[in-house]
Amino acid sequence: MNRAVSLVLLVLALSLLASCATTGLKFVEYKTVMASPNSDLVRIFFYRTTTLGAALRPDVLLNGEKVGEAIARGFFYVDRPPGEYVAVTSTEVTRKVSFVLEKDQTRYIKFSVSMGFFVGHVYGELVDESVALREINDCRYTGAKGPIQDKT
Repeated sequence: MNRAVSLVLLVLALSLLASCATTGLKFVEYKTVMASPNSDLVRIFFYRTTTLGAALRPDVLLNGEKVGEAIARGFFYVDRPPGEYVAVTSTEVTRKVSFVLEKDQTRYIKFSVSMGFFVGHVYGELVDESVALREINDCRYTGAKGPIQDKT
């Protein structure tokens, strides 16, 4: 019996770790090699600091385009022209964050998890830069782009 319980706990622990960002550079390391955005573009960071609901990895849509996944303890970014944007995540419900991106501005969207009926809800919120820079440091890069070259 004890062996079976230990095996179940080991499998649960491994799946929790597999659901978290564990391979990319931490933000504090990544920012030293990250290219600046093109002068016509502005950067939006997306990040998730906790492991709560780590198995939930919903797609992140920005104005209807998939730009990444909200992965536990991970971050990614996109560069876009100034304008109006809506960031969307969906689990059993759809959550939206609307914001305006202005020239020479960096925006930060933090993802959190709340309890749902069947599964948790991953929702985004706009966070001030001073708060985001404290919270994002230990998050690992989960984006598809490398730190030097950036798709615009």
